[in-house]
Amino acid sequence: MTLPTQMRAVEISAPGGPEVLKSVSRAVPVPGPGEILIEVAYAGVNRPDALQRAGAYKAPPGASDLPGLECSGRIAALGAGVGGWEIGDAVCALLPGGGYAEYVTTPAAHALPVPPGISLRDAACLPETCFTVWSNIVMRGGLAAGERFLVHGGSSGIGTTAIQIATALGARVWATAGSAEKCAACAALGATAINYREEDFVEILRAEGGADLILDMVGGSYIARDIKALADDGRLVFIAFLESPKAEINFAQVMLRRLTITGSTLRPQSDVAKAEIARQLRERVWPMVEAGKLRVIHDSTYPLDQAAAAHARMESSAHIGKIVLAVNADL
Repeated sequence: MTLPTQMRAVEISAPGGPEVLKSVSRAVPVPGPGEILIEVAYAGVNRPDALQRAGAYKAPPGASDLPGLECSGRIAALGAGVGGWEIGDAVCALLPGGGYAEYVTTPAAHALPVPPGISLRDAACLPETCFTVWSNIVMRGGLAAGERFLVHGGSSGIGTTAIQIATALGARVWATAGSAEKCAACAALGATAINYREEDFVEILRAEGGADLILDMVGGSYIARDIKALADDGRLVFIAFLESPKAEINFAQVMLRRLTITGSTLRPQSDVAKAEIARQLRERVWPMVEAGKLRVIHDSTYPLDQAAAAHARMESSAHIGKIVLAVNADL
């Protein structure tokens, strides 16, 4: 297979709003030892991309400066020592960066096969959300069948994925959302929806005995309320702070009720840690996808050169589910 030397890409020209995303030509990256080169079909659009664009989320050392943390496509080249994959294989993958481009490299251990019956468009929506949700609600949060689980932002890509995985695991699921349409989307996936503009999630969860696990991406004023909403021995996991990372809380409640407060971000974790998450996804979550228990909720698709419009859509919070960029939809 003869590869081009240059590719289309979208870069962050300067920290700022969506308008700073610019189309450029870049050199096609070369896979290093243990890496694969993916010809990108679709790239997922995620909140960390917008944070990086705004100058609030730097790429880790050695990673591409281009945004984009997940993609689908076909393997175009193999780095030294890579086994288990062949050129032409359809994959979706977690990326260290660089997804807003026609080609991207990533550790081979962070790629997963496209599940049978799943389009490349929908496959691009799986990695970032599945890695994040599984590692936080199961590996970190210990969610078990029969437990009460609350996720904030239930209509987001993370939220719709969390509802479905938690439901498939046998948990009872509640989700907050900010409109009747978004609540209906959460309910259709199996959650009891709470319109946070009209209802108090603390009162609702306390009436049920409290949440055993809460997945929070809001923070700020939600933090103290999350603690009130937890059951004794409950767990609170943070994955983002859309409102604020700061709050005043009464830690005596953490002690008296034996609560656990934890959290994580995905991008800074080691390649080994991400490879273990990928292994568990292939073993535990991919069968959910194949069985139809976890499906992609797709909001919209934009051409690569309209990445700015995709970011504006995401930051409007009007979307339900995932937003993707079409890079080479004909793969």
